Amino acid sequence: MKWAEISIQTSHEATEAVAEIFHELGASGVLIEDPELVNDYIHSGAWDYTDIPLAEETDIVTVKAWLPTDETLPNKMEQLRLHIDELSQIFEKDCGTINCCEIQDEDWANNWKQYFHPEKIGEKIVVKPSWEEYTPVNDEIVIEIDPGMAFGTGTHATTSMCVQFLEEYVKPGMDVFDVGTGSGILAITAAKLGAKNIQAADYDPVAVDVAKENIAVNHEDDHIAIFQSDLLKNMTGKADVIIANIIADIIIRMFDDVDTKLNPHGVILTSGIIADRIPEVIEKAEQKGFVVDKMNEKAGWAAIIFRRKEDMQ
Repeated sequence: MKWAEISIQTSHEATEAVAEIFHELGASGVLIEDPELVNDYIHSGAWDYTDIPLAEETDIVTVKAWLPTDETLPNKMEQLRLHIDELSQIFEKDCGTINCCEIQDEDWANNWKQYFHPEKIGEKIVVKPSWEEYTPVNDEIVIEIDPGMAFGTGTHATTSMCVQFLEEYVKPGMDVFDVGTGSGILAITAAKLGAKNIQAADYDPVAVDVAKENIAVNHEDDHIAIFQSDLLKNMTGKADVIIANIIADIIIRMFDDVDTKLNPHGVILTSGIIADRIPEVIEKAEQKGFVVDKMNEKAGWAAIIFRRKEDMQ
């Protein structure tokens, strides 16, 4: 069988949205080539091969997917072009050029597995794929996530910063909302850290199905409710921690509703914010009575903890 290899060179900010478009078109897996992330891995020694040269240009991320060259391909390519045009309007800049080439059939289900290995992304949290064994050391907590199913394997800076903040802020017995859960990794992390009741939601029903599978594999069904929702709309009650690892524009919109969904002295963990959008997110938060408690930046991305202004006095 012949396949179309489709690649889009885009910005860090638009990466998640482009990957989601590929999933909506039927790609079972998406490959993200982030030179900034590669540089981080080289410096950390996390990869088996350490002779990969450092990338000099780190502003462009390449997102790849593979679709069968059948009668549906022309329509999918047209949908892709329309979606990319829409993204360019949302982000007010070009979100990428589409390139397509035909290749012969390969074992896509296994070919990419060579790149993914167990990785410690926090003080305690270790993420591993299902096909590799890992024995935890001391108080390590192992979460099993298979890459390629939905965005969020822990390797991206936005996700790893969230995990590190969750280790700091989540306490046993807390209630947690995870908005835009993706693979479910952050909801699972919260459960492993002792959160009692977690509501995890995503606008994409495919992501909801993927998260259900990962939650079951990690034996957290009793603590995590997973469902479809537009941001906080279908969340019930209030949370001690609200997680939103999405993008700046959606986080800004979410702040219209967070006050009614957050317990007294609760915190909002936001991530997926490109560095040059930080002021806009902070401005909207302040308009709604929230201020920055703590902020981390990595590889051009930011994760920010917000609290109500009165809780900081």
